[in-house]
Amino acid sequence: MSSPPKETLLYGIAASPGVSHGQVFRFLHEEVEVPSYDVQEDDQDAEIARFEDALSLTKNQIEKIKDDVAQNLGEKEAAIFDAHLMVLEDKAVIDDVVSEVRKSGDNVEQCLHRVTQRYVEYFSQLEDEYLRERSADLKDISRRLLGNLLGATAAGTAFLGEPRILVSEDLSPSDTASLDRTKILGIATDTGGRTSHAVIMARSSGVPAVVGLRRLTEQLSDGDTLLIDGFEGIAIINPSETTLFRYGKVNLRRKRIKDLLDDEGAFPSLTEDGEKVTFFANADTAEEISKARDHGCEGVGLFRSESIFLRKNEIPSENDQYEEYREAVVAANSLPVTIRTLDLGGDKILDSIGREKEENPFMGFRAIRYCLRNPDVFLDQLRAILRASAHGTVKIMFPMVSGIGELVRAKEFLSTAKRQLREMDVPFDEDIQVGCMIETPSAVVISDMLASEVDFFSVGTNDLVQYLLAVDRINNEIAYLYEPHHPAVIRSLAHVFQVAKDKNVEVSVCGEIAGDPHFLPLLLALGVRCLSTVSPMIPELKFFARRFSMTDALGLWQGIEQMKRPSEINQSLKNFYDERVSELIT
Repeated sequence: MSSPPKETLLYGIAASPGVSHGQVFRFLHEEVEVPSYDVQEDDQDAEIARFEDALSLTKNQIEKIKDDVAQNLGEKEAAIFDAHLMVLEDKAVIDDVVSEVRKSGDNVEQCLHRVTQRYVEYFSQLEDEYLRERSADLKDISRRLLGNLLGATAAGTAFLGEPRILVSEDLSPSDTASLDRTKILGIATDTGGRTSHAVIMARSSGVPAVVGLRRLTEQLSDGDTLLIDGFEGIAIINPSETTLFRYGKVNLRRKRIKDLLDDEGAFPSLTEDGEKVTFFANADTAEEISKARDHGCEGVGLFRSESIFLRKNEIPSENDQYEEYREAVVAANSLPVTIRTLDLGGDKILDSIGREKEENPFMGFRAIRYCLRNPDVFLDQLRAILRASAHGTVKIMFPMVSGIGELVRAKEFLSTAKRQLREMDVPFDEDIQVGCMIETPSAVVISDMLASEVDFFSVGTNDLVQYLLAVDRINNEIAYLYEPHHPAVIRSLAHVFQVAKDKNVEVSVCGEIAGDPHFLPLLLALGVRCLSTVSPMIPELKFFARRFSMTDALGLWQGIEQMKRPSEINQSLKNFYDERVSELIT
């Protein structure tokens, strides 16, 4: 009797939460064989006409995919395909293909392949995250164009007889959008990060996903089974019965918790001994704010204003911004809305801003640094936010502050914007609260100085972790070093919270740590009482908060304070959570 296949454990990046197990379906991108033949000069017009027809057909296909995604997932997810449509309308690329046909005398498939390869190679070598994503868009569009020129049908999953775990080197947005989600148990890819298009859409669809598994596709054979853990970023090839049993219990527990959370949003946010915790939501649009209220949020702790800029792919006018902010404030229905000023840069780049390539964009010309160097843009935004404050409770927050000088200058711009509105008799909240984000090591160290200039702090844990640990949070090569449980992170948070208490400054936490229930008792023990997170997490956070006391939380912190390893801290937080939640569902 043959022995069972060997269990193989792989570590990747947790991309979309959930646990799933099943047979694999390898969705491998086979290279399209590009035909090569000469085209006589008299036939070149017809060849170019074929190219134009393929462009039109491809555009129609992408627009249909976009409409389907908008209907099933929402406008935000559908906006991913705007980049594909831009490629299809990019005059430089189209003209290069036409020129190549004229000059070389080769067929259009061959010319398209050569031109797109040149662009892909160029973009893929750039450090800028946005431009690298443009490379993926080009590859996706090129494959689709070649397929349409050759009369080939794009691969899909409609032919699958039963649901499977989808495995691929990578998935393009159109790949993901065309999937039959009823037949996809989960997604696992060799490459990709938490910000990839495929991940965004998987998360929106509720499909568990693990990415960055490197050579997963090479290690799989037909008939293999795969278990993916989208909570921990783990993939297990041919899991044993013992492993399946353990994960079955974990998954069952998570499903039971989800069922218990349906009505949690309506309950008060209190610990077991009555300590009040305030849960705010992170949001990009008025629609998200409306949904967040259904989840029981008490306001918006982070409204990402740069999303308006990115959706338009240009700098919007003051009036355009005002309308968006006003809609957000109205959607909040008298709840407070904290609007973060423009935070472009790093992985968020705007085409219309002509900027030179930066070797290290996350530490470069971004956020408040950009605003202070572009006073017209900054003043437009500040006036728009101030005007919106006449419709509800609005707070202004400055991102990426690294020194007191930046904060003082930003406040001077705010004073100028107020004066301009007064002169025009435009109403706004004269007493609008002003805060800054604590997301750089220098801001942590001088938080006592910054406190004298603001009404509140918001600790941006995503950037703070990467800067404290010198780890690019979207770099797959060093993803394992991005460790929120690191003692340096915990000590930095403790310092900021103590300063805020001593200086009587409100403090909240946003980023992934704020939305992780395991961190909740530790954050409360350190002194924070306000967290801002993605709104679907709020019911679980409320549920857990009512299952422990502040005495419990302080005891947890006393133990963690002595720990030296992130893994120890992580395990301690998990044990604390499991002990209190499992009692309710066993």
